[in-house]
Amino acid sequence: MKGFFKFMFASMLGTFLTIVILLFIMFMVIVSVVSFNLSKEVTVSDNSLLHVTLDKPIFDRSPKLPFFVDESSRMGLNDIIKNIRKAKNDPSIKGIYLDISYIPAGLATLEEIRDVLTDFKTSGKPVVCYSEYYAQSAYYLASVADKIYIQPEGAILFKGINAEMFFLKGALDKLGIKMQVIRHGKFKAATEPFFLDRMSPENRIQVTALIKNEWNKVLEDISVSRKISVSRLNEIADSLNAQDPQAALKNGLVDHIAYKDQFLSDVKKMMNLAEDQEISMVSLEKYSSVVTKQKTKALAADRIAIIYASGNIVDGNGNDQSVGSEKFAKAIRKARKDSKIKAIVLRVNSPGGSALASDVIWREVSLTAKEKPVVASFGDVAASGGYYISCPSTKIIAEPTTITGSIGVFGVIPDMKGFFNSKLGITFDNAKTNANSDYISITGPLSTYQSMKLQAEIEKIYSSFVSKVAEGRHLSKEKVDSIGQGRVWNAKDAKSIGLIDDFGGLDKAVEIAAELAKIKDYRIINLPEQKDPFEEFIDQVTGNESFSKVLEKELGEDYRYIRLLQELREMKGVQARMPFELILN
Repeated sequence: MKGFFKFMFASMLGTFLTIVILLFIMFMVIVSVVSFNLSKEVTVSDNSLLHVTLDKPIFDRSPKLPFFVDESSRMGLNDIIKNIRKAKNDPSIKGIYLDISYIPAGLATLEEIRDVLTDFKTSGKPVVCYSEYYAQSAYYLASVADKIYIQPEGAILFKGINAEMFFLKGALDKLGIKMQVIRHGKFKAATEPFFLDRMSPENRIQVTALIKNEWNKVLEDISVSRKISVSRLNEIADSLNAQDPQAALKNGLVDHIAYKDQFLSDVKKMMNLAEDQEISMVSLEKYSSVVTKQKTKALAADRIAIIYASGNIVDGNGNDQSVGSEKFAKAIRKARKDSKIKAIVLRVNSPGGSALASDVIWREVSLTAKEKPVVASFGDVAASGGYYISCPSTKIIAEPTTITGSIGVFGVIPDMKGFFNSKLGITFDNAKTNANSDYISITGPLSTYQSMKLQAEIEKIYSSFVSKVAEGRHLSKEKVDSIGQGRVWNAKDAKSIGLIDDFGGLDKAVEIAAELAKIKDYRIINLPEQKDPFEEFIDQVTGNESFSKVLEKELGEDYRYIRLLQELREMKGVQARMPFELILN
């Protein structure tokens, strides 16, 4: 008995000490968070430069982050634009220093940043750029600068756009796996990697047209900024002459060849500083915490809700990198029922995904558009399911380089019988109660009847998709079908065929929403609500943080190949998805 009580009291003491330690840790975390938030405000010295480096993936919306995470790792387009606009009217900021080499972002995102930098220059403040190496994405943005510098041994990658796709058919054949593809739309190229070893003629037509339009937009913008003809820019790209700094200078792509210290010396002269004085700089990320005395609409009663739909469209709640049907339907429903919200901007940056999940979100957008203005603002891509959820909107706004359309659906069922039988020596047998109890199985091929039923389902969903686009865009079904068939469109062409209404970024979409709602004083709220930083912290401590985030951090731009395989694994049901991803490298 004595041993029992000794053991019991020892256990109680251990439990008590564990609770005390956990409470102490929680207290320290809370103190850290509070002290972090209290010390977060940043002041800017007079005569400062805003230092802009865009070397991390740019999301549409900045996520909430745990207190110990560097904010520069995840800065959203919304805050990038907001900070540059703020700097335009901040007397302490005398100019912008672009410090860029490669920007992992789509063309429409780069366009929005480029537009806000152009607007910044109307203040009379200069934008200067220095880099040792410019990828095409960086040079496209840099071309807006008043002065462009390059390191004497540096280079500019200026070569045009190459759309490279990889195909899995050869590997699948070797593994004995047959992909049974059911689709509607001769341009629905998302399935081609499974049964072809190269682009189909139809896909080559749409991809070539798409990249030509994207490249022409890049050339037009650079031509205006640098005063170089489009034909001459194409000659430079064809000859790869921009790789040599001297040739780049001769051709007008840059203004100066200089080492970093020489560039900084020029900047000091521009800012009327002595050679021995330091240049005061504030990073774009830290500038987010600068409080200025600009007028604010924070107290306005009327509101405009920006609902961010970024990533693949999936069933359920999804996560920060996907558009979960349940989560987004709830957010749209909440905005519809809130009388203080007078208009909604649906910010879409999605290649699509589940057709069923898209339809769930479409329903909420459709109901909302009947009660208050809904303006869809397209980012880099709003195609297939991304267009599906947007088509009931009152207005659709996109950048000229936005990729959209892809009105088509498909399903892919793997037949892995050959792989299991021939490669692994595994065989299957079954007993069933009904003629099609084995529908759908990956251990054998679909029967003719099962294929027919799947094709009928695809046709039904495609017909519904076409009807909804026709209704939302006030077009005939025949017209939508003719521009559908899974074809992907550049927004410039999409406007001419009636898929979008006007060009512009998120700011313009908000302005249009305010006009439609007939309000002048309003404040912005962002939906869906983001996970609290403390929840993010708990997720990371408990191991709930996705391993894919670690891979993404390590692999950088090459992570997109891993992501493609993850998306294939997660596909459920019929898909309304864009066939490829386009990045200006």
